[in-house]
Amino acid sequence: MDGAALITDRAAEFSAALPDGGVLLALDLGTKTIGTALCDAGWRFATADKTLPRGKFGRDREALASLVAARSVRGVVIGLPRNMDGSEGPRAQASRAYARNLSAALGLPVLLWDERWSTVSAERALIEQDLSRAKRKERIDAHAAAVILQAAIDTLAGAAF
Repeated sequence: MDGAALITDRAAEFSAALPDGGVLLALDLGTKTIGTALCDAGWRFATADKTLPRGKFGRDREALASLVAARSVRGVVIGLPRNMDGSEGPRAQASRAYARNLSAALGLPVLLWDERWSTVSAERALIEQDLSRAKRKERIDAHAAAVILQAAIDTLAGAAF
């Protein structure tokens, strides 16, 4: 299967598209910002990276393509905002559309990962670090992306090697 066309919410399918592992980029898509996180090539540790301003897709694509090239990213994990009952609403559909566009633009496989509770978990972690409200606001999206990515790579590591 062509990696550029793969968009899945199944970890095993995504892992099969990346038999040698590789650095993954996670995105927490907000309406105004995009939180980013990266993991090591062995899928052990997720680290919060940048929070990018979200604009038109062309501008987002350029910023993300630059990050992908600089870090030799092999795949992308995008948070899928499901409702608490597991159903998908308009935000989830928007995330799926973004995933389709990004996969085509970057030529990378995309894993859609359930992001319920990711922002809450990230907020708790930042509070535990005793960060001010202003600092938390600056960093929350990137930390939420790291929570999403860590959950995904914990599952992927079991499915891969």
